[in-house]
Amino acid sequence: MSFTAKDVAALREKTGCGMMDCKKALTEANGDQDKAIELLREKGLAAQAKKAGRIAAEGMVSVYIDKEKKVGAIIEVNSETDFVAKNAEFQELVNGAAKAVADYSPADVDALLKCKFKDTEFTVEDILREKILKIGENMKIRRFARLEGDLVSYVHGGGSAACIAKFETGNADSAQFQELGKNICMQVVAMTPEYLSPDDVSAEVIEHEKNILIAQIKNDPKTADKPDAVVEKMVMGKINKFYQENCLLKQAYVKEQKISVEQYIAQSAKSLGFDIKLVSFVNYEKGEGLEKRQDDFAAEVASMNK
Repeated sequence: MSFTAKDVAALREKTGCGMMDCKKALTEANGDQDKAIELLREKGLAAQAKKAGRIAAEGMVSVYIDKEKKVGAIIEVNSETDFVAKNAEFQELVNGAAKAVADYSPADVDALLKCKFKDTEFTVEDILREKILKIGENMKIRRFARLEGDLVSYVHGGGSAACIAKFETGNADSAQFQELGKNICMQVVAMTPEYLSPDDVSAEVIEHEKNILIAQIKNDPKTADKPDAVVEKMVMGKINKFYQENCLLKQAYVKEQKISVEQYIAQSAKSLGFDIKLVSFVNYEKGEGLEKRQDDFAAEVASMNK
């Protein structure tokens, strides 16, 4: 598999490694980006690429929660430009689509498009088409998730990222609980954990991480000759660090680094006098994994003069 300078630049963007290291890795991996990332990690040159390839795309992420029905939704809708994402009519489309997800529990985007839009006789697809024609820009509903239970959310930067979290608690209407829930959601948006707890990490993921870590240790002249028992102990220590970085409950709480998120919830529940359990969360970052449209204005001007 061949690769181009653009591929080298993309790998550098994903890993933060030097250009020559990226080129060597792609050569060794026959142009396979994922394999190249793995090779760079084995050599200790790249940190874990949790969500590699975050090339920005426009649009927004929104959350809708019906507290009485205890149901909510998080949704991402993409547009071509940031200008349109700030348009009130586009935001109305996004928020209305999120409400439809909560109200009708569609199985997928195609099913969502057939749902009624708010209190109208039109479908979500009808409204989407209307906005496309009116605003003059392509728009697409990309993804959504629906949750039921005691829900709290946080939307960052006008829809650049968002989180919705489900709890089990004895007093969901408490202002203190709502503040705690928002703090947890802010933590998720800031630290982007992949999992809720170590129990949610599959054996395959851990085995893959162990293999990477063992390769790193063997490739380091300072540790290459360590006995297997010592290597195993080093690996387990690094796996614990993996949990602390990737599992929400094990992460250091951003507002009080000396305690974990798990400890923050436990301490808060004790002081408030009622149970609080974080059950699940969903977080979206606008444009995550999508390639942003790049306009070549010079080529456009040249074509107009032909």
